[in-house]
Amino acid sequence: MTDADCVAFLQWALPRLDMRWTGFRKVRGQVCKRIRRRMAELGLEGYAAYRQLLETDPDEWRVLDECCHITISRFFRDRDVFERLRRSVLPDIARRAIRENRPARIWSAGCASGEEPYTLKILWDLEAVPSLPGAAIMIVATDIDRTMLERAQIGCYHEHILHDLPPHIAAQCFDRSGDHFCVRPQHRKDITFLLQDLRVEMPSGLFDLVLNRYVAFTYFAPSLQRLVLEKTLEHLHPQGYLVIGKHERLPEERPQLASIGSTGQIFQLSPATQSH
Repeated sequence: MTDADCVAFLQWALPRLDMRWTGFRKVRGQVCKRIRRRMAELGLEGYAAYRQLLETDPDEWRVLDECCHITISRFFRDRDVFERLRRSVLPDIARRAIRENRPARIWSAGCASGEEPYTLKILWDLEAVPSLPGAAIMIVATDIDRTMLERAQIGCYHEHILHDLPPHIAAQCFDRSGDHFCVRPQHRKDITFLLQDLRVEMPSGLFDLVLNRYVAFTYFAPSLQRLVLEKTLEHLHPQGYLVIGKHERLPEERPQLASIGSTGQIFQLSPATQSH
């Protein structure tokens, strides 16, 4: 079973899962390894046999879908984005939340093992709270992978995961436990982890900031991307922010979204937009 065999199989199967091949091209090794392991469990000798099984057993598509979950994450992924969040976006939503006498609400979609929501909480604790006393926050972090969420809730990571962290943050916000570094308890407060499939479910309520990076706009088919974008905008406060991945693009132009900065990764919802 060659790489070309797996590529051909994925190009056939992914559209049937509302996924797109181009998003999986660079991470196909991870997916192909899982599929080969699944075929071995079933006693199948090749992709043709597995394709035949899929065409006769609808339940097997759920197993294949699980093989396609990509779980790459790290702290401060895309450093320039987090710098802008630190300097301007988080202070802005903190001030607004204080004025409206409520906690700021952030949603991290596709949070994997938790690096993104913990990065946000650390920045909030170190930057927003000292300059804006009384600023409260609620972070909701969702993912489709139960195993990843269990790791996220533990909040402990191998040392190499911390390489993108500024040294003072690594020293100030983590405790060493053997060969792991664990997020200190104060930076784990106010984060709720939820098992959700972004394709069919989103957390309730409105959010000041939604990070939807390296999930929908990388792996989903264009029609599903448009649906997810529409539903995401319904979960944004007027003047709320949406963040996407470094090499991602929104599936269509939305006049109510204004790009912030030069990276094309941070957007702000128009204040005239009516939330649902």
